[in-house]
Amino acid sequence: MITDLPMTIGPAQPISPAQATGPARPAGPAKTAELTVLYRGDLSSCNYDCPYCPFAKRIDRPEVLRRDRAQVERFVAWARDAPAHHERLSVLFTPWGEALTRSWYRRAVVELSRMPHVTKVAVQTNLSCRTGWLADADRDGVGLWATYHPGEVPRERFLARCGEVRALGIRLSVGVVGLPEHLDEARAVRDALPPEVYVWVNAAEGYDYRDTEIADWTRIDPHFGYSVHPHPSAGLPCRTGESAITVDGTGDVRRCHFVPVRLGNLYDGTYRSALRPRACPNTVCDCHIGYVHLETLPLYDVFAGGVLERVPALWPPVRAGTPDRSHHRC
Repeated sequence: MITDLPMTIGPAQPISPAQATGPARPAGPAKTAELTVLYRGDLSSCNYDCPYCPFAKRIDRPEVLRRDRAQVERFVAWARDAPAHHERLSVLFTPWGEALTRSWYRRAVVELSRMPHVTKVAVQTNLSCRTGWLADADRDGVGLWATYHPGEVPRERFLARCGEVRALGIRLSVGVVGLPEHLDEARAVRDALPPEVYVWVNAAEGYDYRDTEIADWTRIDPHFGYSVHPHPSAGLPCRTGESAITVDGTGDVRRCHFVPVRLGNLYDGTYRSALRPRACPNTVCDCHIGYVHLETLPLYDVFAGGVLERVPALWPPVRAGTPDRSHHRC
């Protein structure tokens, strides 16, 4: 690239870059240091029937599954070539349904984890799938965000899956929706898992928590306070649209799942010129995968190194008088 410093021919004949090269050309989008991509394709089927989920027990038609498979494979191919525009890439799969029961998502996780420029690939999952395939992945580059759904799977089976994942050296966080009827199960999971596994709690949508309930859930998840109330966001700086984006199955890019404005397309490259600092246009942000990117919150520090898989940087927290639970194994 030509700089703005004067060029010289001989000892004292400075000429400008414009004189040397003719009229200046518009610069293309700069290569970004790192881009985080939240991918959500057409898949919306799930093998669970949670009463609080609108996608429970949905079955995708064969043509939808074929289309979703082609979309995922196209995305992985784009990621393979991403170093031309982004030095590093991080990917979080946030499907409407359960992705890891589908072979193409498992292959995508393995392949992405082995790309040297991909710092992390993570996926939200109910952990109902087999886990042996993770042995083929680069274990330092994979993280699982695993949700326990009481009533859909026996606790012992879910904990056994967690144990399999940990035995393979894969980082994971474990969580539950904070409904009153889930409290005892959440306590049991927290007690059964070793302390180095973070157990998070998502505040139930539309539920008004009493102070005593907030205290109960906070004893399980010290960071529950970030989830229990929506965060004011209107006009506040957010990393989405600059260093984090969301992509759908067609490649259309938006700043996040909660702002519908299209920024361009991943595959024709039009999104790149739209990457820049932005303020949030929404009144509030009430979902972790959204507000984690708000610059007014300290969550990039809280979850440093584990933003995608939701693992805090300093975990387990050291507290005076905390009982030794190192004998627990999942």
